[in-house]
Amino acid sequence: MTVTAENSADELRNLHSWLQEEPELRGQVRVREGDPPPDALGPVVDGLQVALGTGGVGASLAGVLIAWLRTRGGEVSLTLSRSENETRVEMTAKGVKALNLVETQALTTQLVEVLKSTEAHDGGD
Repeated sequence: MTVTAENSADELRNLHSWLQEEPELRGQVRVREGDPPPDALGPVVDGLQVALGTGGVGASLAGVLIAWLRTRGGEVSLTLSRSENETRVEMTAKGVKALNLVETQALTTQLVEVLKSTEAHDGGD
């Protein structure tokens, strides 16, 4: 999972905190760090990894992601991707804020379906 924003690393840390607050996701989310650029003193946060299992974790993840995006200001986008099967979903804060209840439910359902296909690909791990 990556976030594109003015302060992407800070936004990723904030999203990590939100995900850790969800009981079904606690302990399943890890901060991914990349090599530091030449002018930095330490590694740079460049994404989050979420271990999906069975039992509705996808629905919890989708709900938190949509709620988190609704609280963001400015141009913030969130990309969920999986290189093994090239699944990729991108959402923007502006796009999510504009959704009504029915559209929000439809987006949640779409995300859950994408995450379920990822779980099936993983074998439920």
